[in-house]
Amino acid sequence: MAAPGQPRCASYDAIVIGAGIQGSFAAYHLAQRRRDTLLLEQFFLPHSRGSSHGQSRITRSAYPQEHYAHMMPHSFRLWQQLEDEAGTPLYRRTGLVVLGPPGDPKLEGFRRNMGPDDVLDAVTLAQRFPGLRPRPSEVALWDGSGGVLLADRALRAVQDAFRRRGGTVRDGEKVLRIDPGAVITVTTTAGLYRAPRLIITAGAWTNAVVAPLGLRLPLQPLRIDVCYWREKEPGSGGAVTPCFMATGLPYAPHGIYGLPALEYPGLVKNTPDGDFILDQHPKYSNIIIGAGFSGHGFKLAPVVGQLLCELSLGEEPSHCMAPFAISRFPGVLRAAL
Repeated sequence: MAAPGQPRCASYDAIVIGAGIQGSFAAYHLAQRRRDTLLLEQFFLPHSRGSSHGQSRITRSAYPQEHYAHMMPHSFRLWQQLEDEAGTPLYRRTGLVVLGPPGDPKLEGFRRNMGPDDVLDAVTLAQRFPGLRPRPSEVALWDGSGGVLLADRALRAVQDAFRRRGGTVRDGEKVLRIDPGAVITVTTTAGLYRAPRLIITAGAWTNAVVAPLGLRLPLQPLRIDVCYWREKEPGSGGAVTPCFMATGLPYAPHGIYGLPALEYPGLVKNTPDGDFILDQHPKYSNIIIGAGFSGHGFKLAPVVGQLLCELSLGEEPSHCMAPFAISRFPGVLRAAL
């Protein structure tokens, strides 16, 4: 134990930088495999500076990209395992309606990965969800597995499960320096830590963390405005308000989605959507990077965390990693500063 005023110094089997939902699940999976793991967070927990805070996140099986569609059943199973372990609900099923014009590439991608019985005609849609009024000729698809993840509760649950497995969380410690090698040294504002493997899940701060390691990823941190719309008539959306997504909108090229706002009953929350980086550092194979979750990573965090864990341990990944490779971006590796 460090003397008063002296920096901490300790060694671990693994270090994870960033205690958002992705990093917390990566640490959780490492601890499940009996790896002594340190989870570092620059802000004091809980905080609202990243992208994992808030009451609710949408979840769904429907995806236009096949690789995400294949990952979602696995993710649902892992969420259920965590819910059982935590002994508290983490998910509220509401269903999901996907709206879009016929022929829209994203909508047709959804349709390919869903069944023929998942199409809602205009009459059925109006009867079940009178608050949703598609434009003429729009197609409506139904994903019965869709719903709302209770985000803050889920983040606490996975961090608590990590601690129960012997994991160490150190918050309020900003990373100042990473020295790569067979044993990596991470220096923070409060200590110096060593481990043979490192996972970086630093969200909007990822490039600041990896730049001294000679890497510049094509990431653009975005501020996402969340809007709350009050129902004109309470309950007018129907007995159960579903989540919804709308694609192919000329005035919103990334689409919009909405979900029942559990924070404020009687309101609905909207935001936009994008893709992931899950890979080894091109030069340092014992440094793993998870980034670019683009507003749709929360629902997949249990699987993402497992994949990051598997990469760090040299295990065979549970899913195809080709869509998430850093190599798809040319010129990202630069000389270390």
